[in-house]
Amino acid sequence: GISHVLTLVLQELSLLCKKDVNGVGILYDLLRSRWLQALLKMYECLQHYLGKRPVPVTLQARALTREVVELLREAPQSGEIKELRRLLRAPHLKAALLSAHDTVAQKDFEPTLPPLPDNIPENEEAMRIVCLVKNNQPLGATIKRHEITGDITVARVIHGGLADRSGLLYAGDKLVEVNGVPVEGLEPEQVISIL
Repeated sequence: GISHVLTLVLQELSLLCKKDVNGVGILYDLLRSRWLQALLKMYECLQHYLGKRPVPVTLQARALTREVVELLREAPQSGEIKELRRLLRAPHLKAALLSAHDTVAQKDFEPTLPPLPDNIPENEEAMRIVCLVKNNQPLGATIKRHEITGDITVARVIHGGLADRSGLLYAGDKLVEVNGVPVEGLEPEQVISIL
């Protein structure tokens, strides 16, 4: 994937850096930056997800079932056709299963991120909005209060945990907000309860 290509480019650039070719050092540093590595990792994950995401065959299973029942009414009546018509007209299939299918098929379950504020000053540090879905698993990161600034920061990211696999959180990252709740002034224990 893209990470492999980037590794090959970095290997090639490291040789050019030793030869002191103009601008190669800057490009090499840029390609080695953690934020670009995380961005590429996220891009690969999204591409993998988009390729494997299941898509409903139809958004209107109930309507399709009604059409099938009508077609079966016109077909020569055998035991199997009668049984199929009886099953397709059963209330638990129509009301529960097909209705649930249509409801789920018509919804968009992608996470939605809040819009960025319009009043961000030009000289402010870059901020990342990170969305991690936990699903009853630990975050895989610890937090602490910075001794000097008092900010809540990521103390460490545990190898193999959710935060590590996402490539979105790093040790030293400052937490500004968790699940829509500002964390300024909170104790680390309070922030953990929000997570």
